[in-house]
Amino acid sequence: MSWKLFRNSQGPQPGRLLQWVAGLGLLSGTQCGPGHAPAASDPEHYVSYQVNPRRQTLRLYWQDERGEKLRSIRRLREWLASRGQRLLFATNGGMYKAGNVPLGLLLEQGVVRTPLDTTQGVGNFYLQPNGVFYLTAGGQPGIVLTAAFSRVPDVRYATQSGPLLILNGRVHPAFKPHSPNLHIRNGVGILPNGNALFAMSKEKVSFLDFATYFQRQGCQTALYLDGFVSRTYLPEQHWVQTDGDFGVIIGVTEPAR
Repeated sequence: MSWKLFRNSQGPQPGRLLQWVAGLGLLSGTQCGPGHAPAASDPEHYVSYQVNPRRQTLRLYWQDERGEKLRSIRRLREWLASRGQRLLFATNGGMYKAGNVPLGLLLEQGVVRTPLDTTQGVGNFYLQPNGVFYLTAGGQPGIVLTAAFSRVPDVRYATQSGPLLILNGRVHPAFKPHSPNLHIRNGVGILPNGNALFAMSKEKVSFLDFATYFQRQGCQTALYLDGFVSRTYLPEQHWVQTDGDFGVIIGVTEPAR
């Protein structure tokens, strides 16, 4: 299996769109290309957190029990504290529309809150292929192509975003060196041990640098979550951002002592 480039039939898009095609040979090796600056993908340029959802409590949050949107990490932390939970880690999830409504799929406790988006469109979310980060009832995290999500069994939580950064260990071929498209970025990848790796750049980086970071950590799949709006709360690493105005928020908690 491999990547294959194609043009969107809906008209020109920023960058090149991609489509996953079965039956082609998988190429190995780094996809950085000449002129890539290795330092921009080095770990010290990222705040990262590895999660084992089989042992840790990882959830997606959008609204409280009254249906009011949580929107910021600060409000999520306060709401969880009122329920006897301590927030260990948080970052914004998939992209969102006006009114802080998730763009594409949001699945919470097995209930579809917003539907899967399989349409064509403009922007990073629609740079194909996009995908879904999910968590099964057994605590197994994964990332799958949007088109394949319906075949994943027993999913309890899921958020859709795009584009995929890494697929089968290979960097998305639309990402090129010397791109002027530099932003703070956050995303999630799946490590060889099955854990989820969340990362956010500390400074503006290109898609290529961001994807290469996940590739060098050993991720076979990785999904872009969002750009300049991104925030991360990780007090154990002295990285505390509690603002933001989000749709979905991803959080790891433990019982308050």
